[in-house]
Amino acid sequence: MIDAINIAKYNPKEMGYCMYPKDLNYKMPAEWTTHERTFISWPVKESMCYPENHESVCLGYAEYIKAISEFEPVTVIVNPKDLTDVTKLFASSNISFLPIDHNDAWLRDNGPTFVVDENYNIAGVNWKFNAWGEKYAPWDLDDMVAPKILEHFNVKKFDAPLVLEGGSIHVDGEGTLLTTEECLLNPNRNPDLTKEQIENYAKQYLNIEKIIWLKNGLDGDETDGHVDNIACFAAPGKIIMQTCDDPNDKNYEITLENLEILKNSTDAKGRKLEVISINQPPRVEYEGERLTLSYLNFYFVNDGIILPIFGGTAKEADKLAENVLSETFPNRRIRTVDGITVIKEGGNVHCTTQQMPLVKTSRANKK
Repeated sequence: MIDAINIAKYNPKEMGYCMYPKDLNYKMPAEWTTHERTFISWPVKESMCYPENHESVCLGYAEYIKAISEFEPVTVIVNPKDLTDVTKLFASSNISFLPIDHNDAWLRDNGPTFVVDENYNIAGVNWKFNAWGEKYAPWDLDDMVAPKILEHFNVKKFDAPLVLEGGSIHVDGEGTLLTTEECLLNPNRNPDLTKEQIENYAKQYLNIEKIIWLKNGLDGDETDGHVDNIACFAAPGKIIMQTCDDPNDKNYEITLENLEILKNSTDAKGRKLEVISINQPPRVEYEGERLTLSYLNFYFVNDGIILPIFGGTAKEADKLAENVLSETFPNRRIRTVDGITVIKEGGNVHCTTQQMPLVKTSRANKK
């Protein structure tokens, strides 16, 4: 048998076959499973939409990092030139730093997707990254972040021939994946692949059995409809979805269409889906552009949830969202953070983070 560590070196065209994570019984676990650590990248001023806000955005990231570190270790990916200054901002022993050159700071989308086998061995899927359909150049450094993380932590690597961002998928850990057609089928990602081919790659690399295809993401979302802004699994067979009750808002029709899809869907185990609604926050614009405000961009941490809230006119909606999550996850502490500063750059807590599942096998003791 081919050594799993070197799988990515083999060319299926030359050898006549290829071993995927599924062939070795690796699969992507649900986000709520126990984490070894969270990865997050530090902001890069040169890549920001509003570089004049760099200092305040960094403060927003620092708040996220400190909040997550209350629950689990955090490894901050830092450009080497910024390492000394960034480390001075944190005093917690639960926060470590890994110098890796990167263009931008959305690790959910350019970081590795971790998969685990039945013996609790861990591996990472290295997707192709093209900056959300070549919207922001350059992205060459970002495309190399995932393999460098995997190399540092001595984690075996599967190179996937597919452009895919982590924010475009959610899984339930039991064979079902949730995504949107707007993003995963967008021709600016994989123009030469059919829907069937994309589905097959997802099944082979994540070891899922069924994909539930929502139609579109939120109005104004520059990621072309990442699912982590609109819906996620709360448990197998249970989905939380951000909804809109204003018929004059474009998100109203988007929500209705996606709710109808979920109403008529079953998961990989044949279960009908229970849908829990969280009403969206009031509309907010910045310099004439709608901000993609979403409570669904929360992040599961060990025994908790990091929830972005938006204040101002959203205070009532913030509280309702927190209540829904508290009722849905009574054994998790809901830790709120300010979501306004970071969302001006296009994303929020979930977009900035990538979880590494806790496994039983021992690896090199690296931080």
